[in-house]
Amino acid sequence: ELCVEHEAELDWFCGTEQKVVCSLCTVAGPCQGHAVTPLADRVTAVRYFLLIHCMVFQKTGFSCWGYNVVSGVAVLWANRKRQQVFARISAAREALEEEEQRLLEEVQREEERVEQCLLTHRAHWSQALENLSQTRSSLVHMLTHAADTHLATSSQEIAERVEETEGVGEPCDTDKLNLNPNCGDSRLLRGLWAAAVLLGPNGYGSPHLKFDERTVSPLLSLSDDFCTVTFLHKKPRQAVRYDPARFDCWPNVLGSLSLSSGTHSWVVDVGQSDAFKVGVCYASLERKGSGNEARLGHNSQSWVLSRFAGDYSFFHAGQKVPLQVVKGPQRIGVLLDWPSQTLLFYEADSGAVLYTLTHPFSSPLLPACAVSDCSVTILH
Repeated sequence: ELCVEHEAELDWFCGTEQKVVCSLCTVAGPCQGHAVTPLADRVTAVRYFLLIHCMVFQKTGFSCWGYNVVSGVAVLWANRKRQQVFARISAAREALEEEEQRLLEEVQREEERVEQCLLTHRAHWSQALENLSQTRSSLVHMLTHAADTHLATSSQEIAERVEETEGVGEPCDTDKLNLNPNCGDSRLLRGLWAAAVLLGPNGYGSPHLKFDERTVSPLLSLSDDFCTVTFLHKKPRQAVRYDPARFDCWPNVLGSLSLSSGTHSWVVDVGQSDAFKVGVCYASLERKGSGNEARLGHNSQSWVLSRFAGDYSFFHAGQKVPLQVVKGPQRIGVLLDWPSQTLLFYEADSGAVLYTLTHPFSSPLLPACAVSDCSVTILH
């Protein structure tokens, strides 16, 4: 293109007026004194500007694409996890519904059995009552109407009628009227119930639970926070003042809280100890002497989970129940549900149940521990 005014080639760019001009316009024309540059330089600068921005846009585009890819992966992951949650909840719900149906049917069968026994007993007692009434009426009639001579010679007849009534008032298979307590027992239901309690906010129990200083054996040392007891191997054992609550021979210690209602759980860190006991006992447990009366698990007043030489067992009243434990837990939990009279030992890290029992506890219970290797700690 040529300049309209000078008919010369448009080879300059006027930055002031932002237009293309000829060389004469920059010398003696309307763009004299303006900021001008050769057209080729201006074009090169514009091309460079466009190239830079194209590269920036391309990089931004890659970022957006990458963000979309990451977002898509996150959505797919979330959907997969959601499906897993639904599948597991569905499986758990199905298993629980089947277990519920099985338990209800078992309870119903037991109820029907007891009802049938009640009908049998009712018929038995009704017949017994009728026999007693007839015999009584007969004897009363004899007593009031028979002549003296007849009464004097009626000893045999009276003895026979009395003999007929012997044993009428005795119970008839009374034990059959008791419901079988195992008809409502379920490992699945117990495990779900325990998991719900243990995974809740009170899974580690009350922060007020500590070891009772008065009960600490002289074979143990108690930490300043009253939460850890350590066995004194070969260290000089300090003499402690006499206290009727203190164990003097066995390395035992009791908790500070008395439990007689509600649901309670606590966790004991047994660490690397290879000789310990964790459980509960009555407050009336003997504290003095080296006999079994003061030895946890070897009397009728204590229930403990024990480890010794790598073997795990449950002890009560001197009876040992060996436990199959694949890997020794470092944290052992105890769950006591007073309303159902259930005591449960579990592995705190995984929630796996180690042992459970139901027992008619007759008085308040205290947390109990014993250790003859390393130390144990109540966790909060």
